[in-house]
Amino acid sequence: MALNLIVDESVTNAHEAFSRFGNILYLQGRMITNSIVRNADALIIRSTTNVNEELLFGSNIKFVGTATIGTDHIDKDYLNKQQITFSDAKGCNADAVAEYFLTALYYIASKNGISLKDKSIGIVGVGNIGSRVKKLAKAIGLNVVLNDPPLQKKTGLEIYRPFEEVLTCDIITIHTPLTREGEDPAYHLFNERVLNYLKEGTILINSARGEVVDNLALLEVLKQKKIFTAFDVFESEPNILTGLLSYLDIATPHIAGYSYEGKVNGTKLIYDAFCKCFSFRAIWEPEYPSVKNNIISIPDLKNEDESDRKRERIYE
Repeated sequence: MALNLIVDESVTNAHEAFSRFGNILYLQGRMITNSIVRNADALIIRSTTNVNEELLFGSNIKFVGTATIGTDHIDKDYLNKQQITFSDAKGCNADAVAEYFLTALYYIASKNGISLKDKSIGIVGVGNIGSRVKKLAKAIGLNVVLNDPPLQKKTGLEIYRPFEEVLTCDIITIHTPLTREGEDPAYHLFNERVLNYLKEGTILINSARGEVVDNLALLEVLKQKKIFTAFDVFESEPNILTGLLSYLDIATPHIAGYSYEGKVNGTKLIYDAFCKCFSFRAIWEPEYPSVKNNIISIPDLKNEDESDRKRERIYE
């Protein structure tokens, strides 16, 4: 059975994974339109293609896969109504984003002479990424406070603390998906009131979704007090609030999870879901390059003493 596939040209290893299934048209994600997908059987994309009724109306699409963890560019309700199989790649780049968090934290601490010893960290969202961040945070000796209302309701565990408790932490890192409705919407979770509540010198890291933080409110708050910031995501990408950038300690263009490993993992997850949808045998296995020098040594914060601080000048 030969199929017609539309594939975002930025999907890593797409040719190796999908070429045996039929005809493939590779395009930039923003160039995929209704007329192009009309006779296709499957659509494999990343985050730059908005998948909704406008794109798919009148098409033969039976499968949509996004090789990303985020799904706010997908109208899943429409896909369900049309009985179109959908798959995302949640967890594919979790390690890369967790490593981005750690790198950003150490950069800010080193640059500003901040000791991380005995510091507290609030992790907002404890899913694939947040759970990895928790392990890293504990490994370097931080006092961890977890916040995840859906998980708290599901498990009833008291380890998941109220949002207000997170806001008192020395470090806050955001790993929640973007939701606009329901009991616990994440849209503008960090609004003007919340941002004003943060204490001077808080380290705030956002590598989740830009809209979780009110960017205009953040700009006004940063004009008034010092909050150390590392932001990989912004509202209205790619048309972001450029005036905010000069107030941030770290500003990156949504690349925290954009590692080779993460991209290959994403393709593999979508490939497996695609094969299941069309009853193909999944035989493709990606090859990962070997890693050399995979151990990174960092100071032992638990045993840090005054001589270490004077010698290294990393903390304080």
